[in-house]
Amino acid sequence: MPKRLSKPAKSKTGGKSLQKLRDALAPGWTVAESAKNAPEAPVRAGRPLAIDDIYELKLTGDPQVSPDGSRVVVAVQHIDREANEYRAALWSFPLDGSSGLQLTSGRWNDGSPRWSPDGEWLAFTSKRETEKPQIWLLPTHGGEARQLTDLTNGASTPSWAPDSRRLVFTSTVDPEGYDPEHDVKVITSARFKFDGKGFLDGKLTHLFTIDALDDEAEPVQLTSGEFEHESPIWSPNGKEIAFIANREPGWEMLRTSDVWTIPATGGEPRRLTGGQGSFQSLAWSPDGSKLAVAGVEEVQGGVQNARLYVIGAGSGKLKGLSGDIDRALGDRSMSGPNGPVSGSPIRWTPDGKAIDALVSDRGSTIVVRFESKSGKATVLTGHDRHVTAFDHADGSGELVIAVTDPTTPAELRVVTDNGERKLTGFNDAWLAGTGIATPEEFWIESKGRSIQGWLLRPTGNSAEAPDVPLVLNVHGGPHAQFSPAFSHELQMYAARGYALVYINPRGSLGYDESFAQEVTAAWGVADAPDFLAAVEHVVGMGGIDGSRVGLTGGSYGGYITNWLLGTTDRFKVGVTDRSISNMTSMYGTDDISLVSLDPELGTPWEDQQRYWDMSPLKHVANITAPVLIIHSENDYRCPMEQAEQLFIALKRLGRTVEFVRFPDESHGLSRNGKPKHRVERLERTLAWFEKHL
Repeated sequence: MPKRLSKPAKSKTGGKSLQKLRDALAPGWTVAESAKNAPEAPVRAGRPLAIDDIYELKLTGDPQVSPDGSRVVVAVQHIDREANEYRAALWSFPLDGSSGLQLTSGRWNDGSPRWSPDGEWLAFTSKRETEKPQIWLLPTHGGEARQLTDLTNGASTPSWAPDSRRLVFTSTVDPEGYDPEHDVKVITSARFKFDGKGFLDGKLTHLFTIDALDDEAEPVQLTSGEFEHESPIWSPNGKEIAFIANREPGWEMLRTSDVWTIPATGGEPRRLTGGQGSFQSLAWSPDGSKLAVAGVEEVQGGVQNARLYVIGAGSGKLKGLSGDIDRALGDRSMSGPNGPVSGSPIRWTPDGKAIDALVSDRGSTIVVRFESKSGKATVLTGHDRHVTAFDHADGSGELVIAVTDPTTPAELRVVTDNGERKLTGFNDAWLAGTGIATPEEFWIESKGRSIQGWLLRPTGNSAEAPDVPLVLNVHGGPHAQFSPAFSHELQMYAARGYALVYINPRGSLGYDESFAQEVTAAWGVADAPDFLAAVEHVVGMGGIDGSRVGLTGGSYGGYITNWLLGTTDRFKVGVTDRSISNMTSMYGTDDISLVSLDPELGTPWEDQQRYWDMSPLKHVANITAPVLIIHSENDYRCPMEQAEQLFIALKRLGRTVEFVRFPDESHGLSRNGKPKHRVERLERTLAWFEKHL
């Protein structure tokens, strides 16, 4: 078994050397004054953070600025502790900074607010008294909300027509002859289950329109066929609706998707892109002549950085705008959880001269402006933070962003030409007097790559303790990134007296595409040195007991936990969460093998040895550290059998192991599971480290 490294990895940290390295790795863009003057995360001292503080958290969603640019509406989520449920209310805030107004009661989970172009109405989604979320209408000048849709499978993603009368939205449609009382499942599609949704029963998502101002109007189904349709947006002239779909035979086994348009009154869809790419987000130019779209022009094996394109609405001609910026478009950060965000990560500026987009860059998620003709890129918001969503204030040139930093949950801020001003402070009261750890950023050199990481040191009385234990936390994906964002879970380690190290190893997004591709068919092998080097580096920084190092991670982070426990003796204890142990049995029992494992590894019957060589279970006999296994009963992303195999193997080997199963939870338990289950999961994790570390 490989032994732990004896010397700290070569590092570049702090001050000028850190900034120099950052600059050297920066893409070729201009940095605006607003980004240069962005505020730093505030230092917070006081009593240690508590697990129950999760019930105090308020999480802001995507800001939606009124058509006249005077105010913004946002959904704000909180936990109803007694009901063990999530609630969200709609709030309105004037952009001049005066007091906000709560628009809905917060007794339900209201989200996805969308202004009508005339500013008279807010469409939003809410479950309220119905089993599934429906679309509701709220008059903006006073009055009660009224339910607009009443569909069996609910309604979502509302988008207004320019006439402020019609809406387009999505809803799932039952297959012909579907009987909800019949419990035998007859499956013919490769896409038959999905994590967080369960078994799909042949239901498919279609586009619908409705006259929002006619009390008697019924939804009209716009698309047809056995395909999935998403992200509908109405054209500025009201004649067309753009959307994303794959309408090819066998689409459920393909990674491709296209941009389409369809007449708003119904008809045959028209494909704008060539069938070789994959696209996720859309935005019409103000004059309706073009569409901005995020994705890749040609799908290839393995991970690719999503890029920004402009498509001629008539010609379908595709023009790349972000080709020189080798970064992933969109928010690829997963430090969260974040608020109820449902908006697009790309938006045209009101004058139609540029497109603003969320970009993942070196841990941060920032807003970058791309000029529509030249592609020139300008960073509008500062690094060392995580922008989760944004919108434009028409006429003023200002941006409204939802942004979180390491010591502050996401709040709304207004970005001006020269800086920012605070708009909301939902979490100010409970944060006052609470000790929140500020992460220390570091960079190390590992196998020819610069690896970015952060160290959280203990808060409260533990901050003065010499040589504290260390826990390595590994993110999922593998193609994602840790970000300098507020995380109640990560902060709890510091509050309980642990130092916590987390990095973006090779395979992470937020860096050049080749960096993300280095783990292709090399999980655990290519990136393991990055984790080990980071551990040795932070131990070398001082104040940490290098003999007491623990390891944890979820999803791919659970895979790495299993892998490192079986291939090194560096870690004294491990907590593996929603993990992968056997790659061979993973194929076909999860919900995304055909679009995740297939492109990188092929199939297990073509190369069974490769699958087994990449399976942590191959090395299970080498695991001697105590292991806590956490898994959700309804996890379809990393199925329960992965945890069961690992547990039985460790029991058969006589190891110290405990297996905790959470009922009625999916892969997303740590982010959106039942609040009490989230609390218990975290308590059990910390208790395991306390017992064995």
